Amino acid sequence: MKALVFDEKIFIADLPKPARKENESLIKILVAGICNTDLEIIKGYMGYKGVLGHEFVGIVEDSGNHTLINKRVVGEINIGCGKCDFCLQGLSRHCQNRSVIGILAKQGVFAQYITLPDANLCLVPDSIPDEHAVFVEPLAAALEILEQVKIIPATSVAIIGDGKLALLILQVIQLLGVHCVLFGKHEDKLLIAQNLGANTESTTKKYKRVFDLVIEASGKKEGLLKALELLKPRGQLVLKSTFHGKVNLNFAGLVVDEITLIGSRCGPFAPAIRLLEKELIRIDPLIAKVFPFDDAIAAFDYAQSGHLKVLLNYK
Repeated sequence: MKALVFDEKIFIADLPKPARKENESLIKILVAGICNTDLEIIKGYMGYKGVLGHEFVGIVEDSGNHTLINKRVVGEINIGCGKCDFCLQGLSRHCQNRSVIGILAKQGVFAQYITLPDANLCLVPDSIPDEHAVFVEPLAAALEILEQVKIIPATSVAIIGDGKLALLILQVIQLLGVHCVLFGKHEDKLLIAQNLGANTESTTKKYKRVFDLVIEASGKKEGLLKALELLKPRGQLVLKSTFHGKVNLNFAGLVVDEITLIGSRCGPFAPAIRLLEKELIRIDPLIAKVFPFDDAIAAFDYAQSGHLKVLLNYK
């Protein structure tokens, strides 16, 4: 099979088609999405080498579970041991022995085939097109915020960032009917947010210490510092960005203002699929371009130029 591999640089390679194990399915990839995490990996994040990619929709070609064969699926990206306390609580994303598709000890989906445990797979309703289904994983990550933070009608919310994940988070927060402002620096992306009904700002200068909840999804180090400027004392800061490198932070301000920091990563697939099925999340404005898989390297170059979601079509 053809695969996009990262090892010091990215390149297309011929690799053996994977063989499924017991309780696994062999999945033919239909469409995959390039995530900011993929771009950070090639800068050194996680020290990963191998086949990249974790956002996908595919069709099950072979499985011990015959009800899955020929069905379209998406897949949870964390593969736990199934035995530890976290796994037994349904929190395999925190399993100490987990692998993570295209990120940690598991070959990714920028290949024609992948194997995954049947337990990781979720069926995709026929009404959701492939180009929308590939957004299940990042939309689930946006929904994870609602699992972690109590948001009431009086909560004031700020979102730092105007990229792919930020625009998904925006739409999730809008479903709650709360006051929300999205801060970004790209006119074209802010226009998309405005067309989605958002209040947007290109600067944080007049919003010092006014928000109850700030969600940092810029993918940049400076996003964290801007987010802290916006928070009221006793406010909550949800951190969504994953990037290569470190941030210098003065913790005294966090202590004095009694700020709550919440790391937020992967989330629940089932509600994400329901939102897409009900067309409550607008996806088309978030798709910058679709490349054939044979042009995956050009697609990466395009994605690195700051565009919104870039998709790879394997069909």
